[in-house]
Amino acid sequence: MRKVIMGNHALSYGALLARSQVIAAYPITPQTQVVELLSEMCADKRLDAKFIKVESEHSAMAACIAASAAGARTFTATSAQGLALMHELLHWASGGRHPVVMGNINRSMAPGWSIWTDQNDSLSQRDTGWMQYYCSSNQEVLDTVIQAFKVSEQLLIPSMILLDAFALSHTYEVVDIPEQKEIDAYLPPFKPQIRLTPSEPRAFGGLTSSEHYFELRYKLQKDMEMAPALIEETGAAWEKKFGRWMGLVEDYKCAGADLVFVTSGTAGYTARVAVDELRKEGIKAGNIRVKVFRPFPFERIREIAGKAAKVAVVDRNMSYGCHGIFHQEVKSALYSGDVHPPVFGFVAGLGGRDITLDSFREIAAHTLSHKRPEDDIVWIGVKK
Repeated sequence: MRKVIMGNHALSYGALLARSQVIAAYPITPQTQVVELLSEMCADKRLDAKFIKVESEHSAMAACIAASAAGARTFTATSAQGLALMHELLHWASGGRHPVVMGNINRSMAPGWSIWTDQNDSLSQRDTGWMQYYCSSNQEVLDTVIQAFKVSEQLLIPSMILLDAFALSHTYEVVDIPEQKEIDAYLPPFKPQIRLTPSEPRAFGGLTSSEHYFELRYKLQKDMEMAPALIEETGAAWEKKFGRWMGLVEDYKCAGADLVFVTSGTAGYTARVAVDELRKEGIKAGNIRVKVFRPFPFERIREIAGKAAKVAVVDRNMSYGCHGIFHQEVKSALYSGDVHPPVFGFVAGLGGRDITLDSFREIAAHTLSHKRPEDDIVWIGVKK
């Protein structure tokens, strides 16, 4: 069924098709519509799930962890300050190996108080042990929810699905909503080997001494290292069934490129248009759209960006006192490779400011006119 829906509701339909069993959430702009629709789905019995209303995002994640420990497929959604309030429990979810799936609408952190997009809310959580998927269309949002459950439940690692506030969350697009029976065949019910049940008492999250804690974290990292191959495998099966690409990294016209933009989120599609425009003018440009940030796709970045003459990373985020965060990661990936093209770092679009075709033209002009980066941060569109 093809339907015109907003990005927020693409998250809701994904949770519906995945047959989520427990949903706990607290409203926050611009996420509220995600859980509003899910509450309606629960009320009218389209979704056979327990909808838990809580007093804060911290409690929402606590409820999700408990439900997941009991063996339920669990979903929630939040944004910005709400995600920050969850921070402590994000560690509990990953450390406890609970495969919760959460939608986060990327919104700037306050102050100044903002409801518009950038990525600092989710990237501030990059070291909590969650997988992170950055989406560029409503179709990708829906598809990713289902695949995230599939990957998370195999690895017992939670997943975060990211979409830009208003640029995607409130934008309506045509979305192909698969039949329930097709999703049921793709995503089997969640049946964890160990779960919280009165018939088989166990302790969860108890005191752990130095005798075992180190090994628990080692196992989390080793399982996270298995995720890239599993995400690609899961995405390939999805593409075979539904004809839509899913994977770690999407590259566009990168072969033989003199300049490759590295982007994420909705800026990725603007970059594609910029690539086409620049190529009409004789500039060999390409684009890498990073879909999965954690685990970071080091190998794929080396394979694609390593062949470019120059790389321009466009960050809608900032690690204060350092650089744009994708910029850091891309440099990290290329440094351990055999080739080291110059990597330029650009920060653009903070607080919901548009990243336009002209932004990419400015980025291209700067990159092509410099042999190597002279500054670690080039600000695009800032009023100085």
